[in-house]
Amino acid sequence: MKSKNVVLSGLFIAFGIILPMVFHTISLGGQIFLPMHIPVLIAGFLLGPVCGGIVGIVTPILSGIMTGMPPIIPVMPIMAFELFAYGIITGFLFNKTKKIYISLVAAMICGRLFAVLGAYLVSLTIAPQVNPMLFVFGNIGQAIPGMLIQIVFIPMLVKFMIKNPEITKAIA
Repeated sequence: MKSKNVVLSGLFIAFGIILPMVFHTISLGGQIFLPMHIPVLIAGFLLGPVCGGIVGIVTPILSGIMTGMPPIIPVMPIMAFELFAYGIITGFLFNKTKKIYISLVAAMICGRLFAVLGAYLVSLTIAPQVNPMLFVFGNIGQAIPGMLIQIVFIPMLVKFMIKNPEITKAIA
């Protein structure tokens, strides 16, 4: 792993912790706008599947420990599964296809499936009261604004950052 990718991974993890704090501070619901998802998805696109997956799994764990968001039981492990999938799948598919929208939508779908797996494991271990399907898909209507933000803004950001690689070089 290049030192540049390590630095950028740390930056995306920091954004994944800070953005939800900002959203909650100004009373914009994190469950509605999904601010933690954005840096993870972008990390997958720009850094590839390994770093994207690492950013995806580390971000909710550190955020849960440091800020209590997401709640450590039961939400944090479920989000770790979901965001891990986001990072790996966007990185893998984008490296193979160079198609931003296909990679993004596939990651969003697979991330939800990984969240079901995470919720199932959580229901078997630390939170037996969790119904995996209801937990993951019960609030999907509430998350539509966040999904729309991801579909609109992430491709624009990724295209901009790919066309301007000096931005990531200056940061790292």
